[in-house]
Amino acid sequence: MSADSSLPEAPAIAKKPRSGVLMASAAALALAVTAGTVFGFVWSGGGPAAVAEATLEPTKVSSGTVTAAASASGVFLPNLADIVERVSPAVVSLKAKVTEPVADGEDEELENVPPNLRDLFEKFRKQAPGKPKPQRGEVQGSGFVIESSGYVVTNNHVVANATEIEVTFSDTKKYKAKLIGRDELTDVALLKIEGSKSFPTVKFADDSHIRVGDWILAVGNPFGLGGTVTAGIVSARGRDEVGGTQYTDYLQLDAAINRGNSGGPTFDMNGNVIGMNTAIFSPSGGSVGIGFAIPSSTIQRVVADLKRSGAVTRGWLGVQIQSLSEDSADALGLRDTNGALVGEVIDGSPAEKAGIKQGDVVLKMNGTPIKDNRDLSRKVAALQVGQTAAFTVWRDNKETSFNVTIAKRPGEDRVAGNIAPKGGKDSAKAESADVADLGLGLATITPAVRSEYELSPKDTGLLITEVDPESDAAERGLRPGDRIIAIGGDEVKSVEEIKAAISSAKSQKRGSILLFIETQRGQKAYIPLKFNKG
Repeated sequence: MSADSSLPEAPAIAKKPRSGVLMASAAALALAVTAGTVFGFVWSGGGPAAVAEATLEPTKVSSGTVTAAASASGVFLPNLADIVERVSPAVVSLKAKVTEPVADGEDEELENVPPNLRDLFEKFRKQAPGKPKPQRGEVQGSGFVIESSGYVVTNNHVVANATEIEVTFSDTKKYKAKLIGRDELTDVALLKIEGSKSFPTVKFADDSHIRVGDWILAVGNPFGLGGTVTAGIVSARGRDEVGGTQYTDYLQLDAAINRGNSGGPTFDMNGNVIGMNTAIFSPSGGSVGIGFAIPSSTIQRVVADLKRSGAVTRGWLGVQIQSLSEDSADALGLRDTNGALVGEVIDGSPAEKAGIKQGDVVLKMNGTPIKDNRDLSRKVAALQVGQTAAFTVWRDNKETSFNVTIAKRPGEDRVAGNIAPKGGKDSAKAESADVADLGLGLATITPAVRSEYELSPKDTGLLITEVDPESDAAERGLRPGDRIIAIGGDEVKSVEEIKAAISSAKSQKRGSILLFIETQRGQKAYIPLKFNKG
């Protein structure tokens, strides 16, 4: 169903905030709902940015493609006009008409509406006659041409639900474009302009050479205003906590990025693309100088797959992993926290077939050190299906190597699936043995204990029946009803095994032991527990 092209435009609907602070995509969204009425919602105001004036002397310095002008104080500032003039013809504004269904009896769209405006939205929805109608609207964003034949890169969230896409160049010429493919996990999409015309292009740069403090330039379509240029510096690298992403290390920028800038390019001082503007961190929904761009290296890998098959194929190892804390590293005898701790090995996975076990710490892949769990996920995902990779793991106080043949990543539901919550009772009692060093009461799982704590026949390990409120275990949130599944990489079935592991750790002058825990809610994780003093 196509969107109504006569619909008026409205301000943007920002993404749902976390703890009152908005982490929003930079796309501008206009929605029309029931009875043809249009409602635009924004988080809060935000007027035009203040402009700082300075008197500049004539150009004095030239370096490569960038000239510099000196202020009265003698400080040299980059002159970006030449770069802007060269790259602007390849940067485009996007309009994507979208149609999204509305579920009967539910208002899932309210998740994208600020809480203080939901009552108003609900009031108008109820006043509209008849059955809820599909949402129709228009998403505004940015993009850039990477091949003269008309291939355009943008963000997935700009075109994810598009029924029609229009591309506008800086000379105001408009073209229709079709979606070639998109990847939700990296938020990258590839379009192809319809027609045989030759288009201006920009080139990718190697983002690995970009340093914090380097000057950058952003071009895009903020708030639907058309080609707009902002400048700043790279504020940080390796931001992997943006939006919970697993496969992208974002560049953090202080160039002004606003809604509608999504999908626009970030340039270095040679006029080459080092990233794609994607998200902002803001209390108001407008730019506060904290923006994020997907690095060019990530874009190029994804675009190559999208162009070839319309989808991205990622390598799969078949493990659930977590980063190492200092306490975990100490309990395992490691010098530092580099590496990824294997919390679970999925049955039938490449890792299981190669011999990798729960409790192993992956230190290297193909000789390259692993920083943490996200680093390992990205490196494995970049491998080709069928490729054999060498993994160095830490097991039993020494390094061991495994060759693993990488498989195709299955559906996210299989990889991220958790065991359903149990109905354990905190107040229930079971016959237990006291392990004073950990401040825990532990019990083997007998039929009576299984019934009392509502455990399934598959639940194994040792049941925690008591937790000393003064212990490290209590501080880390362990509760009666949780279970100890393994010590390091070894399954545990008796209290004696726990006590033996404690004795072994103390003989090696370690102050903690690493236990694999499953909580009553089905959450699984390695938790290092310090020994009680005394």
